[in-house]
This record gives sequence, structure tokens and C-alpha cells, in this order.
Amino acid sequence: MNFDVITLFPGMFHGPLDDGMLARARRSGRVGVRLHDLRRFGAGPKRQVDDAPFGGGPGMVLKPEPFFDAVSFVRSRFPAGSERVVLLSPQGTPFDHVAAARLASFERIILLCGRYEGIDERVAEGLADEAVSAGDVVLTGGEIPAMLVIDAVARLVPGVLGNAESAERDSFATGLLDSPSYTRPAEYRGLSVPSVLLSGDHQAIDRWRRERARSATSDRRPDLLDSSHRGTASARRRRGTS
Repeated sequence: MNFDVITLFPGMFHGPLDDGMLARARRSGRVGVRLHDLRRFGAGPKRQVDDAPFGGGPGMVLKPEPFFDAVSFVRSRFPAGSERVVLLSPQGTPFDHVAAARLASFERIILLCGRYEGIDERVAEGLADEAVSAGDVVLTGGEIPAMLVIDAVARLVPGVLGNAESAERDSFATGLLDSPSYTRPAEYRGLSVPSVLLSGDHQAIDRWRRERARSATSDRRPDLLDSSHRGTASARRRRGTS
């Protein structure tokens, strides 16, 4: 699994990429991340990558040519069997676990990071396969959302996590939030670990975890339960059942 990131600020990625899970995944060769400085593909002696918006308005807009040229360079220099070009944009579809799992099926993801007042719309229309958003918030650029995508997708690549069951039991993987986690000591400052987790009864523990996962989802993210119910009802209608 490889990520090619096209950005004006490649230095922003070194901290997240050089520590923890992503660093181990890169060292093992299971995940590759290549950073491409957008300015390298700018025009003229000053490597211009932005210009004033047509129609007036504040700020500067990133030009389309550098992004098209950068993607052409990546494709010619680093061929891939299957890829997805993803534009990071507040106007994109909210990024979630389902999207991460879908992107994990590709050999390569090309991430396009915007800045300033935005990217020329022709990048979204003629270059990107899709646009994703980190949420209903505007950030200074696409670098932080790109890091989020890399982290979320990389941990779904086989062998990246020490235990594959970790990803299978994550929040959202089952459509629910994860159940609470506890470790030693069994009691701390008057707060005790639920006795069922100390019982050794694995069936009871699994039942408790399912119940707590559903309870947590109902309390904190009832929209997930609504989505799950709608999906189940839709599947039943397609099968002709009630």
C-alpha cells in the first residue's frame, strides 16, 4: 500500500510518519509514503502555484497545472496497478471508517492537499476521483486531513497492526462504538473494573462487551444506530423480506 502526497508543505508530515505505527509500517515495507512538493511543479523561475481568483474575492487560488503535472509525474515514475486520487476538501464527503476500508483495497492513494482560498475547481472535475472532508470545519490546508486518511487506511493494511483483531473490534468497524477498555490495577481511587471482566467467563465477557457497545452508541452516537437500522431495512427490502 502506497500513499503519494502532493502538498506545499511536505515537512508537516515528518512527525506523524516518523513515530509509532506508521513508522513501523514504513520500515516493514507494508506501507509506503512519498511526499511531493507542489512548488516543484510550479511555473516560471519563482515556481508559481497560485493566482488571484477570477471574479474577484479574497485570497489566492491554487492553479490546476501543478496538480495535473504532479499526478502525471507520480504515475510515470511510480506505476501502480490500482489507484485512487483523493482531494482533501471541506466540500468533500465526510471521511469515515467505511471510506477508509474502501480505500484500503487500492494499491496506491494519491492525496491532493489544498491551501489558501482553495484549489481551482478543474482539479476536482478533471483529476480527482473523489473529495473527502475531515469534518464540518475549515482547516488551513489539506495536510492534517491527509494525515488522518493515511493513518486510518494504513492500519487496515494486513500486517500493520500487531493483532488483526484490533481493527475488527474498533469503533465503527461493526457499526457501533467500541466497548470500554480496562487494565490493571483492578481498583484505582475507588473506581473498580467491572467484575465480569475478571470472571474468566468469555461468553459473559463477549455479551457484556456487545451490550456496552450498543449502550455507548445509543448514548453518544444514536445516528449510527439509525444508519444501521436503515441499512438493515434496505437490505431486507432488496431481498423481499420484512
